[in-house]
Amino acid sequence: MAYFPAFIQLKNKKVLILGGGKIACEKLDKLLDFTTDITLIAKEFSKECMELINKHSLEYHQKAYQTGDIKGFAIVIAAIDDIELQKSIYKETRSYNCLYNAVDVPELCDFIFPSYIKEGDLIIAVSTSGASPAFAKQLRIYLQSLLPKNIDAFLEEMKAYRSSLPKGKERMKMLEEKAKKFIQGFKK
Repeated sequence: MAYFPAFIQLKNKKVLILGGGKIACEKLDKLLDFTTDITLIAKEFSKECMELINKHSLEYHQKAYQTGDIKGFAIVIAAIDDIELQKSIYKETRSYNCLYNAVDVPELCDFIFPSYIKEGDLIIAVSTSGASPAFAKQLRIYLQSLLPKNIDAFLEEMKAYRSSLPKGKERMKMLEEKAKKFIQGFKK
């Protein structure tokens, strides 16, 4: 079954990453585009991971995972090689009612990380529901190449219109026309 595409507001949601290696660092780097309320637990942390932790003043614990460490977290990402531990943590997350992602074990994932583009307020996510992350990445790169450099300024302008003009059919029609004209202007 495919994953439902949803954008989650991470404000006031604590995130826990289990692991300190290359994959954990990649997940951390992506999450930092959206929140800094991130804690990490690992026996060892890579140099790159520690650089991100220090740069963003993140909480971390250099230790082995212990049952109960996930308490209080809304989202838990297990970027660890131990499949049995990933399964055990998955079972534990059910009692804490938090979202869980076990890297490379889709059957244990409540959500997956899409390949995405973030240009200011614009976020475009691409997923193959885990079938081919390499394809999702290449499609993201292609889509990013189509976007004009001034897209953030355009979205700021549209945001200003939405907040200053009265709601109604005229506003909706005007915003629709502006968006259509902008997009038609960057077709190749």
